[in-house]
Amino acid sequence: MFKLYYYPNNASLAPHFLLHHVKADYELVLVDRKLNAQKSKAYLRLNHSGKIPTLVDGEQVTCESAAICIHIAETFPEYELIPKIGEATRPLFFQWLTFLTNTLQAQLMVRFYPHRNTTDETMIASIVEAQDKQVAKTLLAIDRQLENNPYLVCEKLTACDYFLFMLAGWCIPLEFEPSKYPHLLGYLIRLSKKPLFKQPIRKKASIFLDLCTPSTAS
Repeated sequence: MFKLYYYPNNASLAPHFLLHHVKADYELVLVDRKLNAQKSKAYLRLNHSGKIPTLVDGEQVTCESAAICIHIAETFPEYELIPKIGEATRPLFFQWLTFLTNTLQAQLMVRFYPHRNTTDETMIASIVEAQDKQVAKTLLAIDRQLENNPYLVCEKLTACDYFLFMLAGWCIPLEFEPSKYPHLLGYLIRLSKKPLFKQPIRKKASIFLDLCTPSTAS
């Protein structure tokens, strides 16, 4: 059995989606950030950085959301959530997963936790403004990729799509949120209607459906 150490609306969401997709036998273990449980001695023994999520698969402990997604996808190859070695789309898979975690996720972390990136309180508003612009550019790049592709890695649903769905949810409070990008919005609405996205986190899926105006839905 897998154990996924999680917190709601955290980077554990994408691995949670994948575990559900592959019909894995798994247990969710809450790491309560309100109680600072991620810094407890017990959790730090699993994840030395004190970050969420962590996946335990037998004796194997994996940290970092993107790495966990790769592990799950490769453990269940029959679901084709990662292209096989030799397939032309495999480099694209790693390109986009790396882009999501190293660019978009990193930008969002600075945006929502600006105080971690300066010792000067007067700089916080400037950091937030700058990150909003960077996130907007990143979402535009994703929107362009989705203009002629049903999924992020061309024709097939992969772990990258679950990861993007998670991060897109984080973008909703921003000025340039997903509804400002027509191809990204249409993509998110299509994913939201899939049972695999609705069942684990119903509220998250409904958010993107609520963003859809009548003209967009037609």
